Amino acid sequence: MERAATHAPQPRLAWRKLCHNLRVTGPLESRAREVELIPARRSDEATLGNLLSLYLYDFSEFTEIDMNEDGSFEYEPLSTYWDDAGRYAFLIHAGGQLAGFVLVHTGSVITGDPEVFDVAQFFVLRAHRRSGVGMAAAYETFERFAGVWEVRVIEKNHAAQPFWEQTVSAFTSGKFERFDHTLGDSKQVAYRFRSPAA
Repeated sequence: MERAATHAPQPRLAWRKLCHNLRVTGPLESRAREVELIPARRSDEATLGNLLSLYLYDFSEFTEIDMNEDGSFEYEPLSTYWDDAGRYAFLIHAGGQLAGFVLVHTGSVITGDPEVFDVAQFFVLRAHRRSGVGMAAAYETFERFAGVWEVRVIEKNHAAQPFWEQTVSAFTSGKFERFDHTLGDSKQVAYRFRSPAA
């Protein structure tokens, strides 16, 4: 059963919760305050494709990803985020500038439960990392949809694991499940939790 997104939360709700839970102040609070999560339209497909190419370049450090002959990387199922129900694409803006993207779909990759929301891909440009932008964007993502969420992190991605551990722990006040998961040849660390939404 597909569930529509809840109404878009007030943009400031996510950063207020983030800053309160992590006791963030000063410049980081200011950066988190400026984050917006904007639903991507089909007219944004080229922009999203460019960001995905950067994401896949970064991700090629951890797994084998074929590069096109023109030097680009391509995410083949990208069009499904407009064609198929239960898939959602968002652009992350920080201070009015493009800062990354989030891809979400319904259906657990781990258990097959169709009611679970899965963070398929999450990317923040390097210029905006370690500034509170990623955490604020993750908060806004979770607050869009009420229900059970799963976040999967490839085991080799040692930088991403503490980010998601801290983000999920702060968002849920420590009420989450962490476990190991294997998808094909990929060993992953997974997080499962519930979002009450805004």
